[in-house]
Amino acid sequence: MEKRKNYQVRNFRSLDLNANDEAAEKIISGYFIVFNSETELYEGCFEEISPESFDNVDLSDVRALIDHETSKVLGRTKSGTLTLSVDAKGVYGEIKVNENDTEAMNLYSRVQRGDVDQCSFGFNILDEAMETRDDGSYKFTIKAIELFEVSVVTFPAYADTAVEARSKQIENMEKRELLAKKSKLEEKLNGLKTTYFE
Repeated sequence: MEKRKNYQVRNFRSLDLNANDEAAEKIISGYFIVFNSETELYEGCFEEISPESFDNVDLSDVRALIDHETSKVLGRTKSGTLTLSVDAKGVYGEIKVNENDTEAMNLYSRVQRGDVDQCSFGFNILDEAMETRDDGSYKFTIKAIELFEVSVVTFPAYADTAVEARSKQIENMEKRELLAKKSKLEEKLNGLKTTYFE
């Protein structure tokens, strides 16, 4: 999997991953993405995934990984070992566990015991909106994405790269706002000079 320049990782806590062995196949299932659930990336910076972000997402070749490690593939939509469906709550997935894969079976046992029960996903942001709130905090609403992978994770915490990317976006926005204010001030000063010298 080629990671693009703006590749992001997002994680969610307490998503009730389940391991079901009542059927003929061993299945790990749960919501890998939850819509309209605001998450604090870091102090003063928030983000949520809009349902519209999946309006045009291609789910035909998405991988399921262990802790985002590309060498630890649990399933793939292309091969039918991973199924993903979008509903009002978010993106629900089912992974058919390969019983001949020791790592997959070990993970399955950990999920079954409740030691691992959280999810994550890796993607590119294609479109988003950012707002500055009255309290000075920022909120990003992701409106379109390109999905690469979903992961079963041990520690769901926002990746440093995501925080760094958001910090740069906020810094750039603040610079633009400052330049806009400076430009308006210069216009006013030029107007005053014109009035004064006439």
